Amino acid sequence: MDMAARPYRSVLYIPGSKERALEKARGLPVDAVIFDLEDAVAPGEKPAARDTLKAALAESYGNRTRIVRINGLDTEWGADDARAAADMDCDAVLLPKVESAAQLDALAALVGDKPLWAMMETPKGMLAAAEIAAHPQLKGFVMGTNDLAKELNSRFRPDRLPMMPGIGLCLLAAKAHGVVIVDGVYNAFKDDEGLKVECDQGRDMGMDGKTLIHPAQVDIANTAFAPSDAEIDLAKRQIEAFEETVASGGGVAVVDGKIVENLHVETARKTLAKAEAIAALAE
Repeated sequence: MDMAARPYRSVLYIPGSKERALEKARGLPVDAVIFDLEDAVAPGEKPAARDTLKAALAESYGNRTRIVRINGLDTEWGADDARAAADMDCDAVLLPKVESAAQLDALAALVGDKPLWAMMETPKGMLAAAEIAAHPQLKGFVMGTNDLAKELNSRFRPDRLPMMPGIGLCLLAAKAHGVVIVDGVYNAFKDDEGLKVECDQGRDMGMDGKTLIHPAQVDIANTAFAPSDAEIDLAKRQIEAFEETVASGGGVAVVDGKIVENLHVETARKTLAKAEAIAALAE
């Protein structure tokens, strides 16, 4: 399955140094895994974590997209992480705190033609989002909302209003350049209702999925970012009504009292394609 066409409803962070967690991830119903060599690995464990992760990735993770998050290239571990990731059986390399396309050029020089993903988590990164999204090897954005909140010195609000300008810039850039964008983590992993609210908010904005910090969050994210039965049914009826109207030479297609135009049919086809891609992952 093409990386851009894949579902990214649930994207779970897993420490690259923890063999038990790496093994457990093989059985979780997640669409993608971020194998973390950065925040989740203590400084003294970072060199050994590369070997642990490479060995784990040599064994199958099924249909899950495998993304390796390295340390920043401005750290003592970043360049060695990148060279190690280039030899790992992964689908993409994720760079933290990306603030320019030049940083992706530097990473590409170390990992060759592997797809690149960017952590978007600073004001400079938000303001350069269009330039970053346009990089020829860039395939995905991961919102780093915890770091963004720290940089903004903002207070926590359930509606996330303080960080909406930054999130919005990244969404626009991702959509303009056809790259995947997944929302930041929800920290209170035992608060199912709060997670659902934030997942629904992200989906309403146009996010492709959500990054997660705990397996207990997976089902809620998978549900929130998948087309509902009602949406699938509506999509089928919109396509059918539109095609019937065109075939009969009629004027305007109407479904549930609402006009159906080309743009609605395009959205409907995308809805059905996403549902099919999700079903294919489960096979």
